[in-house]
Amino acid sequence: MTPRVPEVRETIDIEGESVVLLREGVSIAFYIRAPHEEIAPALWRALERYRQAIQPRQLGWYVNYSGDWQPLDAEGEAFLRTRLLGSSAFLEVRARPDSVTGIAFHYRGQGSALLDFRKDFPHTICAVEFWLPIECLKDPGAEWIRALALDLGRELPWSSGHAGLSLEVGAWIQSLTPLLREKTLRHPGFDLPRMKKLALYLGSQVRPPAWLTFLGPPVLAELGGAEGLRSRLTSPTTTVQALSEDRVVVSLGPVPEAGDLEAGDTLPHYRELARVLEPWLYAHPYDWGGFSKEEVRRWERRFL
Repeated sequence: MTPRVPEVRETIDIEGESVVLLREGVSIAFYIRAPHEEIAPALWRALERYRQAIQPRQLGWYVNYSGDWQPLDAEGEAFLRTRLLGSSAFLEVRARPDSVTGIAFHYRGQGSALLDFRKDFPHTICAVEFWLPIECLKDPGAEWIRALALDLGRELPWSSGHAGLSLEVGAWIQSLTPLLREKTLRHPGFDLPRMKKLALYLGSQVRPPAWLTFLGPPVLAELGGAEGLRSRLTSPTTTVQALSEDRVVVSLGPVPEAGDLEAGDTLPHYRELARVLEPWLYAHPYDWGGFSKEEVRRWERRFL
């Protein structure tokens, strides 16, 4: 089964070349409360698995210490490994530096030695995100994406995570805000990730439901474990799979869905899970991108 996903694209022409500023895609993200140095080797293995899985597509550019894009050549590979296996890491790697393609890796993580930072940001976490092009939903397909998400998260001690439809934004310029506002409100199944903000403020809270919602400690324990969560969900398309004694993945159907409020497709199974998770749902306290604080809150509570 291949889902019908609305196309959300914004391009500009630069000297005859089409540059994509915004496109629909699939993101896989995990949020981890352990300090960076404890999870760095597992993160490196997950990155290697991701790179193998996306072949023949490739990551090709990274952001260096100065904030400039550099080609991922031998020197870049050494930088990537050194940076990720260091005491803290901030990584942004893409297929192209100038145009979003659906191939990207983002990570933000602080080590335990930065005591002043952790004092100022007591809810800081490590956040990692892997991107896939929307075309992957057709070939290799949704089940392949699900298997990849489970594989990427297998060794990571995540507290929560998700995988599903997302809008990939290369740079949130002012002209994108009306389109993003329209699409995220009409199609609630689209996520709009913001790794930098989440790494600072998420703590033990969780994001709104996605096609795959990963739940671990402490939220899952407070829900009564896998059985307690399963007993609260009645939708016939929802499944709860135990991954370990304290972690599960909730699948909201066989394929991700964008929904369409104008057509009456409100994603009731997503809303059911959101109501269960409401006491633990994250609410960003500030404005973000081109959205006001009120718009951010409305979007984050779109399933309630």
